[in-house]
Amino acid sequence: QVQLVESGGGLVQAGDSLRLACAASGRTITTNTMGWFRQAPGKEREFVAASILGELSYYADSVKGRFTISSVNAKNTLYLQMNSLKPEDTAVYYCAVARAFLEEREIRETTKYDYWGQGTQVTVSS
Repeated sequence: QVQLVESGGGLVQAGDSLRLACAASGRTITTNTMGWFRQAPGKEREFVAASILGELSYYADSVKGRFTISSVNAKNTLYLQMNSLKPEDTAVYYCAVARAFLEEREIRETTKYDYWGQGTQVTVSS
């Protein structure tokens, strides 16, 4: 079993930066497929970024060039550095881990992930 706890959310202004962290306990996650998703009010949960084996990174088009996913093996922690934030980035952000190795065509599907954190709110004001 894996427990995931996100932190680092908050209220910022457009153009600011935030770094989200997802601390894992129960087993090592940094050798799995790890992802960040977000859900805005009234919308479905959507893919933000994923890291496969801590080496390959993928991003949604809406965040490409602004967000960076990374992990630190020694801390068993996943990060999401978010720069140049926009009001449309406002959402609850969730980290997720898959038990299995996911292929690129699967990483955007929420059903492929087995463990989820409780989420952290990010609010970007204009």
